[in-house]
Amino acid sequence: MPKLYIQPLTFAPSPQAIEGADEMPGAIRLAGTMCYARDFALIVRSEAGHVQSRDIVQAPDVAAALAKLPPALVEDGERQWSNLRMAHPAIELQFPDGSGRTIRLDQPQVMGILNVTPDSFSDGGSFDDDVDTAVGRGVDMLEAGAAIIDVGGESTRPGASTIWEGDEIRRVIPAIERLANGGAAVSIDTRKAAVMEAALEAGARIINDVSGLQYDERSAEVAAGSGCPVVIMHAPGKGDDLHAGAKYQNVVLDVFDDLRARRDAALKAGVKRDNIILDPGVGFGKTLAENLAIINSLPLFHALGHPLLLGVSRKRFIGALSNEAPAEKRLAGSLAVATMALDMGVQILRVHDAAETVQAMHVWRGLRDGALTDFSQLLR
Repeated sequence: MPKLYIQPLTFAPSPQAIEGADEMPGAIRLAGTMCYARDFALIVRSEAGHVQSRDIVQAPDVAAALAKLPPALVEDGERQWSNLRMAHPAIELQFPDGSGRTIRLDQPQVMGILNVTPDSFSDGGSFDDDVDTAVGRGVDMLEAGAAIIDVGGESTRPGASTIWEGDEIRRVIPAIERLANGGAAVSIDTRKAAVMEAALEAGARIINDVSGLQYDERSAEVAAGSGCPVVIMHAPGKGDDLHAGAKYQNVVLDVFDDLRARRDAALKAGVKRDNIILDPGVGFGKTLAENLAIINSLPLFHALGHPLLLGVSRKRFIGALSNEAPAEKRLAGSLAVATMALDMGVQILRVHDAAETVQAMHVWRGLRDGALTDFSQLLR
């Protein structure tokens, strides 16, 4: 059966900048963010996987264009169009002492990376043997403005060895306990159900599974039972090597389809719709060209109807575009991609350099606020 995709193409700094005819909005507010999309590609893909039609439509005309599609595509088209205009509710985290934390998604947020591993590609070995240093790093990121600290105990870089869940638990629990006890919103970066359970018991309130709840057959059950937000990331590998088995006909549309399937599986397992966050998995089983295609097409993934998280900080493709700069010298490139992601409505940026990213985000937010309050070029 053919498939439909609605790809936002062009953006405006504010809705009043492109007011439509009869004072009707000429753009939509994308996924409840501070981004406004005007033109859209309605892409129809054949059963064989080829793009068979691509029509460019402006926002006021999308509903009429959808109505002209084959009946089998209309319902999904209307759902995607609704998703693109959906304002996502805030993430509400509940703690055992009865307190809570609200993380708004109508403005971008930063998730700080805390790897307590000896072999992560960027900061491996920096925080694995000293809990005080690891916790101090987490506190520094929180004070810089990070909304979430993502604690991971297993490297998922290409070629990394899978570790026993007991060792992973031993690595992550001390840092999670201390950060959570201090009131931090903590995420556990793992693909193993036992690690999820131990981390949740220690105070983590978000699950970030780079396997998309596929690696461990119990992970979807644990995620559903926790009632916590869950990040479902795309990676082609289903076994120990998440980078293996990558074969794409059209990487953007294939990843969209795979994320939709993994989202649907999570819903079937009992994960609440409002608890799902999606990550297209840049750097996991994708070439340089494929990573760039995913980043350039990020607005498409809003059509799935969930907040988006992007993790590109210090990744290999940035080095490849920067004269093979090593991981610790990829800050500028990381900020360039982060700012582009903000322009595309990505709600959560997962980063190593929290302070620098928060500063870039605040400047971006100031520019958006300025555009939203500027009516000086409109007719009076």
